[in-house]
This record gives sequence, C-alpha cells and structure tokens, in this order.
Amino acid sequence: MALGPDILATYAGPRTVMRRLLAQGQREDRALVYLMLGCALIFVAQWPRLAREAHQNDAVPLDALLGGALMGWLFLAPLALYGLAALAHLVARLLGGCGGWYGARLALFWSLLASSPLWLLNGLVAGFIGPGPALTLTGLVALTVFGLFWLLSLVEAERPEVVA
Repeated sequence: MALGPDILATYAGPRTVMRRLLAQGQREDRALVYLMLGCALIFVAQWPRLAREAHQNDAVPLDALLGGALMGWLFLAPLALYGLAALAHLVARLLGGCGGWYGARLALFWSLLASSPLWLLNGLVAGFIGPGPALTLTGLVALTVFGLFWLLSLVEAERPEVVA
C-alpha cells in the first residue's frame, strides 16, 4: 500500500482517488491508519513552532509543549475526528446523501492525510519565520486544500452509485 502516489493523485483529482479507495471495500483498519498517520504528521508539523515558542519563552519547557501536542493530536484529535465524520454523514444524509458511515470517515481521514504535506509546510513556516503574512497564507492554503479535499471526497462517498 503505497500512500505517496495516492496523496499526489489526490491533488490532481480527489474524487478519483476517493472512488478508488471506496472500491477497495470497507476496511476499518485502513481508515484508522490514515487517521493516525495524518494526526502523527500534523503533530510532527508542530515541532518547529513549539521549539520556537520554548526558545522565546522559558516559562514552559519544550518537553511540556511537545507532551501537550502529543496528547492533543494522537489521543484527543482522533476521537474528535470520528465525531466530526459522523456529524458530516448526518448532514450529508439530510442533504440527500446515500453513502454509509464508513465512507464519511474515510473521506475525512484521507483528506487529513492527503493535506498533511501542507500542514508540514505550515509548521516549518511557523517555526522558522514565525507569525506574519507567510504563516497566515500557508495556514489558509492548508486549510482550504483540506476543506476542498474533504468536501469533494464526501460528495464522492455519499453518491447513490457507491451504495448500489
């Protein structure tokens, strides 16, 4: 299972990649791996910013900052993202979606993983450049790309043909 080519392909056509992932059948283990890898990469993306904060302010040591980020991204965020995927599925059902719970989870988790290179870039900008227009721009780009990936993937997962 090579993720690199699929991540690159997602930037060209997120719906095509989501269709291919859904065609592989319902694999909760794979969805969980996508979620945990995405959260782990975003956790790693926080390191430069946290190192900068620890260097600039001696009040909180780097170990404590990293421990808080670890707790947030690897233990709490996955739980919150499962809830967000369920909420997105319910909203999609209200709007006429026909997919299942698994498709909604896969759409969110894959979108998070596929957009993680941009979150890594955002973390580098936060650590090396710091607050300013560059950080705002990279954060906005990362958030926009994640949102587009998620929306397009969720639309694909909730299509009537996926259920049939």
